Amino acid sequence: MKWFDYTALTLVIIGAVNWLLIGIFRFDLVAFLFGNMSWLSRIIYTLVGLCGLYLLSMYGRIRGISE
Repeated sequence: MKWFDYTALTLVIIGAVNWLLIGIFRFDLVAFLFGNMSWLSRIIYTLVGLCGLYLLSMYGRIRGISE
């Protein structure tokens, strides 16, 4: 399951960089690369969101490791 954690973390980092670009430069990298709300960009947005929700479980796992 470790590979899934790394994949999810990578997608969330990509999403965070995209939001940084939107916030600073008003430039949506995903829309630029894959089209504005095309089916592929919607899949990418959905995967980033689902990975973000999955990574919420890291709070419990990190607490479990430190105890």
